[in-house]
Amino acid sequence: MDEIRELIVRMVGYYEGDPKRIQHFIKVHSFADIIGRGEGLDIRTMYCLDIASVVHDIGIKPAEEKYGRGVCGGDLQQKLGVEPARKMLSELGFDKDITERVCFLVAHHHTYTNVDGMDWQILLEADFLVNAYEDGLSKESIINFRERVFRTDTGSKLLDAMFGI
Repeated sequence: MDEIRELIVRMVGYYEGDPKRIQHFIKVHSFADIIGRGEGLDIRTMYCLDIASVVHDIGIKPAEEKYGRGVCGGDLQQKLGVEPARKMLSELGFDKDITERVCFLVAHHHTYTNVDGMDWQILLEADFLVNAYEDGLSKESIINFRERVFRTDTGSKLLDAMFGI
């Protein structure tokens, strides 16, 4: 999948000088891959998940540019991430239907209700696995989120093992 490698390289350039953001999306991409494969996703769904896991936080940069460093909450990421994601994916030649699904996922990666699709579900889980560690969440918060959001066997097993639940 050379196009995924090329997308990752492009995102590293997008976040040049910000190793925290780069490390974050690389980790989310890795967990999404592990969960997606563990859940037996079909090729198209896995492809959308691969792409979305790389660009899911693309809205952080425009949010911080518009509102200031550190102002990049989930709602802003979802709102401001679609256009830069669409632009980048278009420049890299991704198919329109794939681009639209990925943009939908970017616009909903902090929305935990009415989840429609395994790519969306797994993106939520992979992002949480990384955020829970990076943000130092309490075991109680992790358990609460697990009960409310996690639906895959693979994601749940990873969460339990990582945090000793």
